Amino acid sequence: MNYLEKMRGGGQSPPQVGLTEVFWSWIGSFLGLAAISLIHYRLLDETGLLLIIGSFGASAVLIYGAIRSPLAQPRNLLGGHILSAVVGVTAFQWLGSHPWLAAAIAVSTAIAVMHLTKTLHPPGGATALIAVIGGDSVHDLGYFYVIMPVALGAVIMLIVALTINNLSKNRRYPEFWF
Repeated sequence: MNYLEKMRGGGQSPPQVGLTEVFWSWIGSFLGLAAISLIHYRLLDETGLLLIIGSFGASAVLIYGAIRSPLAQPRNLLGGHILSAVVGVTAFQWLGSHPWLAAAIAVSTAIAVMHLTKTLHPPGGATALIAVIGGDSVHDLGYFYVIMPVALGAVIMLIVALTINNLSKNRRYPEFWF
């Protein structure tokens, strides 16, 4: 197969899911994001701290909508976000005067670290990127960004995922912990 033929693909589309699966995915993502958003806007917003970041939207897709995926498991959710946050903050602190370079280093290094630690979680790339491009509210947090919003937000979403994903008799989460 030549190089250009590979780009045509050849696999099948994912199977259609039933309405029950759609319902539980919707409920889980609604409650998970509502929990961190409510804490953010009702308790933290006036303090200048944050709890909600864009990468949590992508995590919601995985931990509530693709619960059997290896990328959605607790090890990946927590490890992927936390390690990527450390990488992102470090990249900004070392290379922040060159944001284009800091952004590229942060995401690429986060991917490498997640691979090496078996914690690959695609939203982790966004978590690393947010540490670089997130503006003063994120930059002022320094490594506290790793704890809050990243670790605390991921833990809250995990608690909701454990609770909601196991209410249905046809769903089981997690597939594995570590």
